[in-house]
Amino acid sequence: MNWSTLLLQFFLCYVSTVCFGILLNIPKRAYNTAGMIGGGVWVIYWIMYYCSGIGLAFSNLVAAILISVLSQAAARRKRMPIIVFNVPALVPFVPGGQAYKMVRNFAIGNYHLVTVYFYQVVVIVGAITLGFGLGELLNRVLNYLHKYLIKKSRWNF
Repeated sequence: MNWSTLLLQFFLCYVSTVCFGILLNIPKRAYNTAGMIGGGVWVIYWIMYYCSGIGLAFSNLVAAILISVLSQAAARRKRMPIIVFNVPALVPFVPGGQAYKMVRNFAIGNYHLVTVYFYQVVVIVGAITLGFGLGELLNRVLNYLHKYLIKKSRWNF
């Protein structure tokens, strides 16, 4: 792993996130933020999965949590719905390649490889779903802590 590889990964994921945002017709002022979220989280995922050897499920889980938390922050800052940032940033993590290989091997008759790719698709989709749920839970906990413990921490003695 070197810096040029990470920079290339960031750039390509940034472009794919912005292009998918264009296809979804998100507001133009959200392009850069959505691209930064998608590219940044992809680089973290790349380092975790391909460089550190952390498993597929955990890497996708952490990526989905980060997308959820960063999208919530961007949505508040830009005063836009969360889905404007969530969906385009999620596109690089969708297991389309594994799903294609699963269907292709099913058509050919390699049923052992079908089960391998089906397992990967289920694990990735499950990790993304769980990550979005945990990210939303984390956002609510942080909001609660900020609202009730920091702002209302004046003791009346």
